[in-house]
Amino acid sequence: MTKASFRLETHDAQSTLFVGGDWQLGDAPDAAELCAIIPTTTTKLDISTAELGQWDSSLAIVFLQIIHWCKTNNIPLDTQATPEGLQQLLRLATDVPAYENTGDKKTAPFLASLQEKLNAQWQEVSTTLIFIGDTSLALMQWLRGNAKTRRSDILYFVQQAGPSALGIVTLISLLVGMILAYLGSVQLRQLGAQVYVADLVSLGMVREMGALMTAVIMAGRTGAAYAAQLGTMQVNDEIDALKIMGISSMEFLVLPRLIALIFVMPLLCIYADIIGMAGGALIAANMDVSFTQYILQTQGAVDWLDIWTGIFKSLFFGILIAIAGCQAGLHCGRNSNAVGMAATNAVVRAIVYLVVADAAFNILYDKLGI
Repeated sequence: MTKASFRLETHDAQSTLFVGGDWQLGDAPDAAELCAIIPTTTTKLDISTAELGQWDSSLAIVFLQIIHWCKTNNIPLDTQATPEGLQQLLRLATDVPAYENTGDKKTAPFLASLQEKLNAQWQEVSTTLIFIGDTSLALMQWLRGNAKTRRSDILYFVQQAGPSALGIVTLISLLVGMILAYLGSVQLRQLGAQVYVADLVSLGMVREMGALMTAVIMAGRTGAAYAAQLGTMQVNDEIDALKIMGISSMEFLVLPRLIALIFVMPLLCIYADIIGMAGGALIAANMDVSFTQYILQTQGAVDWLDIWTGIFKSLFFGILIAIAGCQAGLHCGRNSNAVGMAATNAVVRAIVYLVVADAAFNILYDKLGI
């Protein structure tokens, strides 16, 4: 084992750093020693490892610091004469930029910053509108029977979004019905009108909470899954492969997920309404309201118009969840961190879409007298 060594030769303002010996952890020279002998007037620095013996990660650490030093002093660095394994380590270390503290950076002028943010928001809105348009065209192709959408894919996603979600939908809907009953019982007991807790729970579930809570559950469960699935396919270049084969990603990937949610969401909404009213019945039983009274009061309070308002909401909510999840997945980056961000963006966007859409529906129903 020979001792690690280095020397610098300079010709016509171009320097060559010769590295030799065995570079092992604990015996390798410090990077500062190598940087100290390199003149800042050097126009180019080459590294030669012809005399290099055995080496480990200590050599890569030293070279990485030399790379940073050369970058700081604007000195071009050539590492092509180094071992291939060392070059791969250096590429791995330099491909992802290190975190830089932006606290000392000058802030952009207010108007320029505002314009940049508005441009980014407009770009996002236009991308969403284009995605919705492409989805609508693909859906029209499917209705005409010309889309490259497999029935088996639709059935798979129906199973994934429907029966597989019954457990969490049952739990949340039951608890929501009980919570509504508890909230109403506080005031109704003061008036001796405990029987009207059935009206509160039934109307709250069929018109609002059944559809909205089911949609929020599906946004966190199914919307994030769609984004992660498509994002992983994007990282693995599978979506690009489909395009090369002439297969539309909208018809083959997005449409089955969208159709599955369109079919499943109204059914889950009806199921959530029933479970929520059952949860209210459990609380009403503790308020001296019999099950028969609860059923009769519910029948008098809820009509088919109330039921259909919630079902129509859930249908539209399913479309929004599919759009948010699939768009986030298809526009995912090319690394694992981007997949996680895509799943997060899918959930956040879906919930924002749901809340805004729910408020719009309530305003519309109020104006129409529904």
